[in-house]
Amino acid sequence: MIERNGRTSLVLLLAAILTAVTQGQEWTRFRGPNGQGISPPMADGTIPVKWTEQDYNWKVKLPAGGHGSPVIWGERIFVTCEDPEQTGGILLALSTSDGRVLWRKKYKLSAYRFHGDNSYATSTPIVDTDRVYVLWQTSTETIIAALSHTGDEIWHRKLPGMHTQFGAGTSPMLYDDLVVFTHEQWANDKGIEGKWVALDRATGQTRWTKTRDNKQESYSTPCVYSPAGAEPQLIFTSEAHGITGVDPNSGRTIWELQSVLPARAISSPVIAGDLLIGTCGKGSAGIKLSAVRPGSKDGSTEPSLAYTCTGKAAPYVPTPLFKDGLLFTFHDRGDICCMRAADGELLWCEKPAGRFYGSPVWVNGSLYCMDRAGATVVVEAASTYRLQAINELGEGSQATPAVASGRMYLRTYSHLISIGGR
Repeated sequence: MIERNGRTSLVLLLAAILTAVTQGQEWTRFRGPNGQGISPPMADGTIPVKWTEQDYNWKVKLPAGGHGSPVIWGERIFVTCEDPEQTGGILLALSTSDGRVLWRKKYKLSAYRFHGDNSYATSTPIVDTDRVYVLWQTSTETIIAALSHTGDEIWHRKLPGMHTQFGAGTSPMLYDDLVVFTHEQWANDKGIEGKWVALDRATGQTRWTKTRDNKQESYSTPCVYSPAGAEPQLIFTSEAHGITGVDPNSGRTIWELQSVLPARAISSPVIAGDLLIGTCGKGSAGIKLSAVRPGSKDGSTEPSLAYTCTGKAAPYVPTPLFKDGLLFTFHDRGDICCMRAADGELLWCEKPAGRFYGSPVWVNGSLYCMDRAGATVVVEAASTYRLQAINELGEGSQATPAVASGRMYLRTYSHLISIGGR
C-alpha cells in the first residue's frame, strides 16, 4: 500500500512537471495563455531587458507585411502575412531554431477597402497539439481553416463576409473542443447578420452560433473566466452588448451588462482577480474602461459595475494587462498607465516612447510592448514607474510579443525576430 501510494505520488509529480514544461513551450493564441499576456515563470535573464541586434538569435524577412502576432508550438512558429503576388494572405510555419520557413499556405481573398492601418493579415492564428487554425475575413468572405503542423489542410470553412467600417481584425480562440470567434457587423441595411461562432475544432462543423445586434464590429478575442466552484464562462466584449458571459457548451448568455462599453471594442477582455475588464474607444483615444463583477450561471449573483475609468487611463486598441493587483494600460497616443485593479485608483501615467497598437506581455516582472515606430519599450511591472529600456527594432510594428521556451519572438511589419534563451 505504501509502495503503491509512493508510485502514484511519483506519477502525479512527473505529470505535473511535464505539464509545466509543456506550458512553458507553447504560446497558443493572441497574448498567450488565455489571452492574458502573462508568460510562464523562467530564470532571471532568460529574456533580456536591454539588447542590440548582436543579441538576436536570428532575424528573418517575411514574404510581405502584416500585423498578426506569432504563435508557437514546440519547434514551430506560425505567423500570417499578406500575399505579395495576389490579393490574399499566407500562413507561414517557421523553425524556432533558425527562423527558416518550413512551409507556407496561401489563401486567395477578395479585394476590399479597409483602413490604412489595417491589413489582410491582421488576425493572429491559434495552435494546439494537432492543428493550427487561421482566420481570414473580407467584406465578401470569411475563411477559417485547420492545418496540421506539417501544413496539410484538415478542414476549411467559408462563411459570409464582414460589413465593417475599418476592415476586419478579430482573432479566434480555443476552448475545449471548440474554435470560437466573433463575427460582428457594422450597422447595415444589407441583411448581413452579426454572430458569435463556435466550430468543432476537429471537423470545422458549426457547434453553435449566437446572433448579435449590428452596431459596430468588435475586434475583441474572447477569454475564459473560471469562477471558483463553478463552470467556466466565455467572456466577450463589444459595443453592441457590453461585457457578456456565455456558456461555452451551448452559446447561451449567462449574464450581460450592455451599457458599459459605449464605443468600439478593439481590445480583448482581461481577468483581474474577481473583476472582468473591458475597454472601448474611437478615433485615436480610449473612451471608457469598465470593471465588472460577473454574474453566476445559477442566477444567484447578478452582474454589476464595480467602477469605470475615462480619459487618459482608458485605452483603445492595446489590451490591458493585470498582474499582482495592478492593471497596466498602454495607449494609442503613447501613454502607459498603472492603476489598482480593485478600485481603479490611478498610480502613474508616463509617455516613454511612441504610440502603441500592440499589447503588452509580462515576463519576470517586466512589461514588454512594441510601439508603432518599431521600439520595444520595457518598464517594470510595479506601482512606481521605472523605464528599463527602449530597444529599437528598425521597423514599425502593431503586433504583440510571443514568449515560449525561454525565447521572445517579435514581429515587426515584415520581419520576425528571436531573442533570449541563451
